[in-house]
Amino acid sequence: MSRPSPDAARRHLSDLDYCRAALANGSRTFLAASRLLSRRARDPAIALYAFCREADDIIDAGGAGPQTLALLSERLDGIYSGTPKQNPADRAFADVVNRFEIPRALPDALIEGFAWDADGQRYETFRDVLGYATRVAGSVGAMMALIMGARSASQLARACDLGIAMQLSNIARDVGEDARNGRIYLPLSWLREEGLDPDAWIRDPRPEPRIAKAVERLLDAADTLYMRAERGIACLPLGSRAGIFAARFIYAEIGNEVRRNGFDSVTTRAIVSGRRKVELAAMAAGAAGRSLLSAQVHIAERVEEAAYLVDAVGPLSRTGLDTAWWNLPARTARVIEIFERLERDEREIRRIRAGIGREPAASRA
Repeated sequence: MSRPSPDAARRHLSDLDYCRAALANGSRTFLAASRLLSRRARDPAIALYAFCREADDIIDAGGAGPQTLALLSERLDGIYSGTPKQNPADRAFADVVNRFEIPRALPDALIEGFAWDADGQRYETFRDVLGYATRVAGSVGAMMALIMGARSASQLARACDLGIAMQLSNIARDVGEDARNGRIYLPLSWLREEGLDPDAWIRDPRPEPRIAKAVERLLDAADTLYMRAERGIACLPLGSRAGIFAARFIYAEIGNEVRRNGFDSVTTRAIVSGRRKVELAAMAAGAAGRSLLSAQVHIAERVEEAAYLVDAVGPLSRTGLDTAWWNLPARTARVIEIFERLERDEREIRRIRAGIGREPAASRA
């Protein structure tokens, strides 16, 4: 592969700066956790997340109508033909698509999930929820795995497991907030099995045992996927394990907070504190270190709703990433420092708001 021209290299760095700035406005935790990835995986991950964020914002602003979806499809056409729009996020993502041979089925799935959200779709069964989570999160997990050099069907299935588990944690946390916005992501059949009318409940969302039971079932399913995903994380290149373990621990902690709240995510929104994120980042580094001697392990189980994403990925034709594991302790120290700074910022914001009589806004993990 030929080296890029100096102008192309400068433009690439400028595009990455744009992507970092875009994520800094609402994804500071992701930017912090990305410091635990090797440099060669970190920048492509930032480009990927920036494009995903921009696509989500476009659908939020324009709805899921034909015109909006056609616009996003046209942008992907340009990205996959090597002629991206003159947009920094598109150019940066086009570089990622080309370098890591990401099949179009993966971003197409993500955009389809965003469209389902904009349409206000509800999900009758748990399998339907898995189909939604596959699109909005499993697809991102698969793309992240490709960026980190994973290509086998088993590794990709574990990456989808992790993305889906993280989305289930989000759903469990946001039950009350979603209901107040007229949305419900819990399987409707689970509620009906307990004798609860979803339409009646969403008109007056209150904590009650039947909702709590559905939340508990969802978190139990997420925990199974988190445990399965760990086997895949242990097989990633050494330089990427700590960052992905951090994501796994922080999102699973959302579910632990919901449990501590008695599965009431209607009146209480689970928050993972900055201090706890620091602890989990340290745990992630330890888990990465303990997994250094892990062997590749094939796990036959997979989420069937995500199988088509795994099957869309063919063998990689170029050399994968180097591992760059030797500076993991230094990267871990930096990311813990960043989490500590975020916690200080959160405390200061709460102090200021308390001083002017406002309740602190719930912060996302």
